[in-house]
Amino acid sequence: MSEEKREKRTIRLHVYDTELPIRIFADEEEIYRRAARMATDTINAYTAQSNGQKSHLEVLYMSLVDIALKFEFERKRNDTEPYTDILQKITSEIEETLRQEKH
Repeated sequence: MSEEKREKRTIRLHVYDTELPIRIFADEEEIYRRAARMATDTINAYTAQSNGQKSHLEVLYMSLVDIALKFEFERKRNDTEPYTDILQKITSEIEETLRQEKH
């Protein structure tokens, strides 16, 4: 389905202690809600862990870094570039062999 034809809607997303109005594609609502829950859960965990020793801003930054680290580790785990390089080399070798066999 093309981007122009996808339905957009405005939802109110609850993140920690804030309601955020956000305009999204309707079919992505559940993803946004899961992301908001992840952010809220992470902030709650760091808030509890800090026992009031960290400022609210520090807790938010620590939560942001925590989520970003999870994202980076997942991206690294799913990196397909090494496989793409190997497949390109193998494909080149196969094509070269086939060319040589034709002559």
